[in-house]
Amino acid sequence: MAGRIKSSDIEEVKRRTNLADLVGEHVALKTGGIDSMKGLCPFHDERSPSFHVRPSLGYYHCFGCGESGDAISFLQRMDHLTFTEAVERLAGRLHYVLSYEEGTERRDDGPNRARLFAAHQAASEFYVEQLRSAEAQTAREFLQQRGFDEAACAKFGVGYAPKGWDALTNHLKAQGYNPKELAQSGLASEGQRGVYDRFRGRIVWPIRDTSGQTVGFGARKLYEDDNGPKYLNTPETPIYHKSRVLYGLDLAKRAISKGKRVVVVEGYTDVMACHLAGEEAAVATCGTAFGKDHISVLRRVMGDDSAAEVIFTFDPDEAGQKAALRAFSDEKLFSAQTYVAVAPEGLDPADLRLHRGDQAVRDLFTTKVPLFEFALRQAISRFNLNTVEGRVSALRASAPIIAELKDQALKPGYTRELARMLGMELGEVQRAVRGSAKSSRTRPGDPRAPQEPGQYGNQQLSAEAERPRATLASLPSTPGVRLERDALMAMIQQSEMVGPELMAQAVTAEVGDPALRVVRDAIGASLETLGQAGWFEQVMSEAPEPYRELIRELAFAPMPQNKPELLPAYSRDVIASLLDRDLLSLKSELVSRMQRIGDPSDPGSRRIQEQLAALESARRSLRAE
Repeated sequence: MAGRIKSSDIEEVKRRTNLADLVGEHVALKTGGIDSMKGLCPFHDERSPSFHVRPSLGYYHCFGCGESGDAISFLQRMDHLTFTEAVERLAGRLHYVLSYEEGTERRDDGPNRARLFAAHQAASEFYVEQLRSAEAQTAREFLQQRGFDEAACAKFGVGYAPKGWDALTNHLKAQGYNPKELAQSGLASEGQRGVYDRFRGRIVWPIRDTSGQTVGFGARKLYEDDNGPKYLNTPETPIYHKSRVLYGLDLAKRAISKGKRVVVVEGYTDVMACHLAGEEAAVATCGTAFGKDHISVLRRVMGDDSAAEVIFTFDPDEAGQKAALRAFSDEKLFSAQTYVAVAPEGLDPADLRLHRGDQAVRDLFTTKVPLFEFALRQAISRFNLNTVEGRVSALRASAPIIAELKDQALKPGYTRELARMLGMELGEVQRAVRGSAKSSRTRPGDPRAPQEPGQYGNQQLSAEAERPRATLASLPSTPGVRLERDALMAMIQQSEMVGPELMAQAVTAEVGDPALRVVRDAIGASLETLGQAGWFEQVMSEAPEPYRELIRELAFAPMPQNKPELLPAYSRDVIASLLDRDLLSLKSELVSRMQRIGDPSDPGSRRIQEQLAALESARRSLRAE
């Protein structure tokens, strides 16, 4: 084994490295004076730039958190590298050949990240080569039918994973990689007979970090006999953390930094379509919801310019509406203005380009609407405004959105607009908005609590750091909340016993407590991985950090039923009770409507009677499961 890197080589690597170029791959830098550049610190959340780089000295320092160092320490902190790995990475950038002292050995600091990066690069090249094979004809046709020719695939490094169980593993073993490294990399899975290819019979897209290094893959199934999910991604590894990577950012970062504008789409082919159509600031998340870690990444690339733009695209279905509301709940973490673009007929950018051409994709992002306006309309659209009950429910759902507007000057105008949309008195709507603002400031555990003016101050705290941590002890002691708590406890602890069908129904149940509602949504976002290894970790990752302690407590707290043989039945029953509560509420509303009609022979009354019969049937089926 090679020994320690010679100190003279270390100094030479530091001398040759342009620190501004290195930092600029992660942070948008501006001139900050003579031989000084500044930007948002990549090591802590802040509102104004306090991170300074001195290229001639090869040194950086943050006046906010005190972090400082040179090119080597910067790479160590940013990419979680050992000292040796950071030096080797920098040398590779410079094509500088390092020499090692004899008689010394490297310390074993865990997985060799440099080899994991190299394995991913080798895998990427292997998949690209396989896309040209005879077996990959179906994959090539799939891509061509969606408007992606050979040049487009080459630009994005699209490849094909063969159907066999060990095509990639054998290829990498021949290059000197051992089974342990292949498992650590996420390129292979471990079974009773050893490691085998994670991706088989799929189109694969390389997921790269901001420096362009491949850290993982996303793969789409092609064949009907593939029983796996439609999209399969690399699991969490020492070099791949899905909540901190954005597909296409390596290609988009310059356009984002220059134009102060980013477009967040929903899939790999959407990113390809946008870039090929001329919208080069497009990125996508990788198998997870857009969250605060993604915001931190984009803020560092884009800077903290209040005139900058973040444009989201969402599907017009229920899942897209939930994604929009989730994005709005984190909107205050951006200094930039946030918007939503929805294509005609609900087409995503890939289909829009295929059916209407490149210009239609570019036009899509010029017809954007403010994110809060989109969220407001989506919240109202769920209710029947022709009834008093519907208008009151719509006001309750939409008032918090107005109360949380980042630009306070817009609040009076949108309050009047909301009153017009709902057909309600302005004074009533104003009281609801004021009440929502006060409630969200004082209610513990609310995931959408607005930020208090000046909360950042000199300490420049993030919104997440200001939220109180939700725990079981912080939950209200009411029968309704206890039912919600016990049902969620059963969903987490007994998910396999409950079964996928009942779980899918359970995540749609109304949950009144704000903190438990976050837990419900995290479970719902993780349903695709139900029953797989790492499902609980997936649930944890889908929830904001202040709510993860509550999820841990729900996972480990003793359940009211302590007899193992009765746990499955108890779990299904308590979840059924939660769903039954929704059905009873709906039944009460229908009965009230029928009473208002008065005449049992009225067609509207007969329709309600049919709905009531269907509700009773649904309640009976819940108990029969």
